[in-house]
Amino acid sequence: MRDLTDRALDTATQQGASYADVRVVRRRDESIAVKNGRVEGVAMGETEGFGVRVLVDGAWGFASSDRLELGEAERAAALAVRIARASATAVRRPVELDDRPPAHGTYETPVEVDPFKVSLEEKLSDLIAADEAARRTPGVAFTESIYAAQREWKTFAASDGSFTEQVLTSVGSGVEANAIEGDDLQRRSYPDAGGGFRAAGYEYVRELGMVEHAAQAGEEAVALLSAPQCPPGVTTVILDPSQLYMQVHESCGHPTELDRAFGTEASYAGTSFLTPDKLASGFRYGSDLITIVADATAAGGLGTFGWDDEGVAAQAVPLIKDGIFSGYLSSREMAPRIGRSSGGAMRADGWNRIPLIRMTNVSLLPVPGMTIDDIVADTDDGLYLAYNRSWSIDDRRLNFQFATEVAYEIRNGRKGRLFKNPTYTGITYELWRSCDAVADASDWVMLGTPNCGKGEPSQTARVGHGVSAARFRNVQVGVGKW
Repeated sequence: MRDLTDRALDTATQQGASYADVRVVRRRDESIAVKNGRVEGVAMGETEGFGVRVLVDGAWGFASSDRLELGEAERAAALAVRIARASATAVRRPVELDDRPPAHGTYETPVEVDPFKVSLEEKLSDLIAADEAARRTPGVAFTESIYAAQREWKTFAASDGSFTEQVLTSVGSGVEANAIEGDDLQRRSYPDAGGGFRAAGYEYVRELGMVEHAAQAGEEAVALLSAPQCPPGVTTVILDPSQLYMQVHESCGHPTELDRAFGTEASYAGTSFLTPDKLASGFRYGSDLITIVADATAAGGLGTFGWDDEGVAAQAVPLIKDGIFSGYLSSREMAPRIGRSSGGAMRADGWNRIPLIRMTNVSLLPVPGMTIDDIVADTDDGLYLAYNRSWSIDDRRLNFQFATEVAYEIRNGRKGRLFKNPTYTGITYELWRSCDAVADASDWVMLGTPNCGKGEPSQTARVGHGVSAARFRNVQVGVGKW
């Protein structure tokens, strides 16, 4: 790819770009769906192309192509320069990039079993076995099982001499059991609603123990039909990792994206209550137990890489430290506006999209001292909420409501009967300030969101969240109707 990237960069600089970068991306996807023991679909696809981003007179220009030819590299680079020059006539704030050393090297996701070399027959057999296990309990109305894998080959080059190559691989799988009685539908999932995803190979799927857990999911889906409704009121809640990671995603990950804080993401997915003045004032986001980092180096995270799509090296960026708001997900353009350097959070959805500030692996760090079982044993009365079912959060990421698949009653330090249709609601910083227990590293897991949306035109990103479990006091809970 060196000839192609050199041609694009030379063309851009010769035509007036003060900075240029080019990304060549090949992406391979595979997905399988099984419903009620029958194969619903098998899809495999591949796409390849390149995108050129240039800076001219303080404005960005971008152009892309699916033709990996030297002449096409010249054409796309020249087009990007023309777009940037036209944009510069209306620019309000000229773009200034922070300094970074030229990026050089290679990175590859650690993979033990190449998912694209595992036979289709084995993948189907694994899914069908899990699907059958989920239907063992009488009363299960329908089941669904899914598998997906993605691999990206990414070459990045920039006019400052940067040149990197990366191979990023991720896989995911899951099973879902649904039970219906009248107008009541109850769902239980494993390992996560919509499937569990990780930067890894097929070894991750084999480690999930899908068949055993699928049977339990079927049993609980049926049991929920006769379970009482979640009692409304104000109580103590413990969020299982399967729910806590979504709370982190929506109420910490998104509001700490610096473009939202400056309002440039307002039209599609909202801004942020975490405005820059709160960074300067040491805003208390949560209790002293809350430390959240954006770590692009974390093992197994969907947001793990060697360099972002601006050539900034992967790093761990503190977002909340001991409860105090301390940092943002940022870019080379945005970070200087708060007097900092880029945290390496710029990523694009493929070759034909310009990079945006995206979450990497936004994780709540564990706190030594208590396991999840210890936290339950230390709770006299409350609810244990697990597995996300739905969410709603305002466009500043401040007021939220979440629903989970299941709630377990906690009485005298023990988990007891099931409640169905639980919801909880609150204000972001009030919830996090009410946290008085976070489980330790023995219960800490890396979970993934493969379809985080942002931008216009919309882009999808794969992001990670490491969490254990946490307890929150005085939370408003209620009942959702499905």
